Amino acid sequence: MNKKAILITEDGTKFIGKSIGINGITFGEIVFNTAITGYQEIITDPSYYKQIVLLTYPHIGNVGTNPDDNESGKIYLKGLIINNLSKLPSSYRNKESLDLFLKRHNIIAIQGIDTRYLTRLIRKKKINKCCIITTEKKINFNKIINKICKFSGLQGLDLIKKITTKVNYSWIGNNKNNKLIKKHNFPMHIMAFDLGIKKSILTMLVNKGCKVTVISAFTNFKEIVSLNPDGIFLSNGPGDPEPCFYIIDTVKKLLKTNIPIFGICLGHQILAIASGAKTKKMTIGHHGSNHPVKNILNNKIFITTQNHGFTVDKKSLPANLKITHISLFDNTIQGIHRIDKPAFGFQGHPEASPGPHDASILFDYFVKLIQEYCFKKYKRLQNAKTY
Repeated sequence: MNKKAILITEDGTKFIGKSIGINGITFGEIVFNTAITGYQEIITDPSYYKQIVLLTYPHIGNVGTNPDDNESGKIYLKGLIINNLSKLPSSYRNKESLDLFLKRHNIIAIQGIDTRYLTRLIRKKKINKCCIITTEKKINFNKIINKICKFSGLQGLDLIKKITTKVNYSWIGNNKNNKLIKKHNFPMHIMAFDLGIKKSILTMLVNKGCKVTVISAFTNFKEIVSLNPDGIFLSNGPGDPEPCFYIIDTVKKLLKTNIPIFGICLGHQILAIASGAKTKKMTIGHHGSNHPVKNILNNKIFITTQNHGFTVDKKSLPANLKITHISLFDNTIQGIHRIDKPAFGFQGHPEASPGPHDASILFDYFVKLIQEYCFKKYKRLQNAKTY
């Protein structure tokens, strides 16, 4: 039988529910995600580091969990909030129920509360801090609320350094597109910065015909250039991009070359800052898989997956950046492109895990830029041999 659990928001509102994770107390920034499917991908996304995730869809756990759908090898979120746990997973892919999955990964979670009311409370009162308590120990609520209010939030926090890979490694997937690699008799070698990278992004790059090397955020410019990359990928990740000066400085140097660069989510923000722009914290971030984004270059609309609490500030854009995409929810920047370099970024998640695949064509565009760069490099090498 599930034990009682309590959720407390920074304004003192209490929600009584049941525990579906481990016993304990957890504090974090609360964000709500409106996706209908993909709860396992959301839970295992490193971008949720130090956040407590509220899933607005009422029934969670319907298909259980399985190792293939994990986006990383570890759960980074601080807690999970749902309305109703499905007790009988109904999928042939199920290996473990959600509650057992949460307990095995030492996650504190609560079910059985009015998630619709909580979501409206977050939007109305601009609440962004909370606590989940699933312990039987006596609680001093005044101390708890005081501790919630003292939680710093994510602004000003460099979280990349806590989760980036310690060792560079090659990502090997089921590559079905070797023709792309062999088109000009050279491989397309991508250096993917791990800022909190998702497995589905790596799989997407490999399936587009790329050889992928995942590198630490602390990998310096000289080391990167010595590995002769054909493309640079800046991944998603948690926290505030502006304190991450080490990766920003490296990207600034990479932008002086003509190596194609593609940034997603946090990587998109890092690219913008390295180009001279600034970012700002959003009052209510974007988290879900039903977000409409408009390509302002051709007026086409994508339905996208989103997961971010920071955005590029329109007022800070330098002359070398043009806006390519905007959110139709709040008109915030969703896409940028350097006008002088083969470098671009997208705020949403075109790998679509979970979510629609409308924006996956951005990976095709990245591959096109890489092929053009490789062709020019190949021509230079051929000309050098001639002389």
